Amino acid sequence: MRHRKKTVKLGRSSAHRNELLANQVCALIENKRIKTTLPKAKATRSLAEKMVTLGKKGTLAARRQAISTLKQEDKVKALFETVAPGFEGRSGGYTRIIKLGRRMSDSSEMVLLEWVEAGVSAAAPAAVTAAPAAEDEAVAEEEAVAEEAAEEVAEVEETEEEEKSE
Repeated sequence: MRHRKKTVKLGRSSAHRNELLANQVCALIENKRIKTTLPKAKATRSLAEKMVTLGKKGTLAARRQAISTLKQEDKVKALFETVAPGFEGRSGGYTRIIKLGRRMSDSSEMVLLEWVEAGVSAAAPAAVTAAPAAEDEAVAEEEAVAEEAAEEVAEVEETEEEEKSE
């Protein structure tokens, strides 16, 4: 029985799994959203949120811990300077998973993993603290994200239909 065993194995050795998750988080930092499978996204989300928490601390020790985990100093620099400051007012839940449907080849559940505040930038902390009417903006942003996800699902379905017709 696997009681109290938190680690998702993903069919890989521990070293391969750690590198995969580190690369996924680096891609998320660089691109703001990534398309991956549901189990990988759930495992990546955990590591990404831990890295943002380190970024919010901003200490040298936290930076060194992030570098030892992610192995890419430029991505850690971007995390500490642009991504983490955007989440100063938030105490967790920095990422969201949007389901896209199943992949044609192997029927894997595909998802988008992205930062909750899509406009993560250096100016984001001022916007977070200075906007009491941000709730309306947040609702509009959520709707825009849902529309984007729906468009991507439609594009995926169109490509699947084209593949079927060929």
